[in-house]
Amino acid sequence: MSTSLEMKNIQKFYGPLHVVKDFDLHIQPGEFVTFLGPSGSGKTTALKMIAGFETPTSGDIFLGSRSIVDLPAYDRGIGMVFQNYALFPHMTVSENVAFPLTVRKAARKDAEDKVAKALSLVKMEQYKGRYPNQLSGGQQQRVALARAIVFNPSILLMDEPLGALDRNLREHMKVEIMRIQKDLNMTVVFVTHDQDEALTMSDRIAVINEGSLVQVDDSKSLYNRPRSRFVASFLGESNMIPCRVDEAQNGSAKVTLAGAASGAAQLSGQINGDQGWLFVRPERVEINLSSEPAAVTNSLDGVVESALFLGEMTRYLIRCGNETITVKRQNRGQLHFAGGTPVKVSWKAEDCVVLQ
Repeated sequence: MSTSLEMKNIQKFYGPLHVVKDFDLHIQPGEFVTFLGPSGSGKTTALKMIAGFETPTSGDIFLGSRSIVDLPAYDRGIGMVFQNYALFPHMTVSENVAFPLTVRKAARKDAEDKVAKALSLVKMEQYKGRYPNQLSGGQQQRVALARAIVFNPSILLMDEPLGALDRNLREHMKVEIMRIQKDLNMTVVFVTHDQDEALTMSDRIAVINEGSLVQVDDSKSLYNRPRSRFVASFLGESNMIPCRVDEAQNGSAKVTLAGAASGAAQLSGQINGDQGWLFVRPERVEINLSSEPAAVTNSLDGVVESALFLGEMTRYLIRCGNETITVKRQNRGQLHFAGGTPVKVSWKAEDCVVLQ
């Protein structure tokens, strides 16, 4: 049975070092929430406080309506999957998965049934008699996942569980984890520094920087409407063009781009005369020959500095005066622009936003 999780004004100090600041977060039952941030941002410390491996300096943590902040880790009923899997090398797959039931003194028949069900869920039934050193990395991760869910935890915590896998296996395991989470309707808190994992798997993403929650939102909102330059830059590629707000009205404005060109953008709280940064994703930017007129409000003249073929798309770097604009363009019968070609880049007002 899934449950809600709430962190109320959580603070964590290590001596004078303030590593988790003012954490206020409510996670719904059955929700998949990812803690995303750079190394050292505090995301793993936050996860450890939920698990009971670290104690908050102040604040409270609730599973459902029950405060767990003073409970030891073994009494919280929380499943945990670590990056290094932490399997017991002297135990078989079945014995590893059964371990949480053994320490809870579950009846033998009940334990056997639950182990069989967990192994079936992760598609590892045929490996139940093997030892961890006889398994691949992906298989070990499946066993670790089965061990974490075998006792029907109220919530599942996952700390960079895909970090040790190669790219193809990582993509496959993303889908498998999402399938299992949906099958069990389980509340999941997932920690990663990988933006692709976060965007693909999450119902919501909690972006963390320097110990603080800087934005909590669904993937599309975070990607298309970040509220800060940090979120815009950390989550995917972005263009940041210096601008000035000239005529603000009803959440949008005319702007001056790069000190010269006129344009238009959405606002994030700015008023007339404010300086800011116009944010637009590379895939939202059009590129055409400089002789062709721009069909949208925002446009800059430039020269192609480089064109990098990436298979299904080409990544262009365009020098526009003192600014460099990144453009990503699909390779589907599109005109290719070689280095040195004079071009015009342009984008729609609804595809950009001014950030502080």
